[in-house]
Amino acid sequence: MTPEFHRIRRLPPYVLEEVNRIKARLRAQGTDIIDFGMGNPDMPTPKHIVDKLVETARDPKAGRYSASKGIIGLRRAMAGYYERRFGVKLDPDSEVIATLGSKEGFANLAQALTAPGDVIVCPNPAYPIHAYGFIMAGGVIRHVPALSPEEYLAGVSRAVKYSAPAPTVLILSYPSNPTAQCVDLDFYKDAIALAKKHEMLVISDIAYSEIYFDGNPPPSVLQVEGARDIAVEVNSLSKTYAMAGWRVGMVVGNARICAALARVKSYLDYGAYTPIQVAAAAALNGPQDCVEEIRGIYKARRDVLVESMKRAGWDIPSPGASMFAWAPVPEQFKEAGSLLFSKLLVEEAGVAVAPGVGFGEYGEGYVRVGLVENEHRIRQAARNVKKFLSQADEILARSHNTLAAQ
Repeated sequence: MTPEFHRIRRLPPYVLEEVNRIKARLRAQGTDIIDFGMGNPDMPTPKHIVDKLVETARDPKAGRYSASKGIIGLRRAMAGYYERRFGVKLDPDSEVIATLGSKEGFANLAQALTAPGDVIVCPNPAYPIHAYGFIMAGGVIRHVPALSPEEYLAGVSRAVKYSAPAPTVLILSYPSNPTAQCVDLDFYKDAIALAKKHEMLVISDIAYSEIYFDGNPPPSVLQVEGARDIAVEVNSLSKTYAMAGWRVGMVVGNARICAALARVKSYLDYGAYTPIQVAAAAALNGPQDCVEEIRGIYKARRDVLVESMKRAGWDIPSPGASMFAWAPVPEQFKEAGSLLFSKLLVEEAGVAVAPGVGFGEYGEGYVRVGLVENEHRIRQAARNVKKFLSQADEILARSHNTLAAQ
């Protein structure tokens, strides 16, 4: 028998893929699926960014290898963004690395920082790469419940106390994917103080920092005095400029960590296609009214989702940021759990969501709903959900009979 590869054995079955398979089967049968399952922006990339890509791609030299850590123009644009947005001055040569998307940048960071057996403190629920990037690099994850930022921070000291060896990295992610929770600067001050006390590095993921709706814009951990002694931040253009498929992210902050990441990347890639990097710099340096427009679209969708689902009988808390709502499983399906609820919802109502358990054990009882369908489709989904909830007993009975027959 051929043994399974070591790193693959460390990865559990991808729970979200179970719902994806059902979606694919139903679509192949001609069923219309209203898909809130994946955080995939559906709006076009702003025209001036695309125009810059096309213009640069016409240069006969554009197809050559690029720079692994990012061309200097892009790194300067990223540093300029941080200074304008957060008041944080960064050295584009030593404190900014352009990555092939924030997800890939996070995974490369894990490779750069992790020795086999290193313990990493990670929120749960969390975006899967936050844990599995380190697991694939040989690390061990100490999950800390994070259904609120306060709960997470309070649990970190306990995790440190009962971990052997002591944790080396603390992961933060706000606005959170999947929970959509936000934090203020005082939270980051407490987190940095805690990390310094326990001699941990900090990785902060703020990929949704520009998708906010109420109150003040989300802060950066690097605004905390002394944070750059131990911290880097992962950021992205994917959601801010509707550029998810372009794969442009950044890691900024502590120069030593950035140097380690640059070293790893130098063995793994030559950087993104140069015209993409030039266009990304144009996005950061150019007019920002497109960001406000994209933010407004998500806000309008959020409001329609919360209002229409409430009328349908499903109370979904209104998220203050991100492109997701973190919704409790409706009472009729609580015992079924988030995975079965998600499967039944797509099979019976043609509405796809992501089961909360796919983001960690403490995500059970919730589903993630992406704001990636237009307002008309959201209202249509609410009508389907209303009918689905009204038939909950019948649907659950059919499901139990099917499982019993298997």
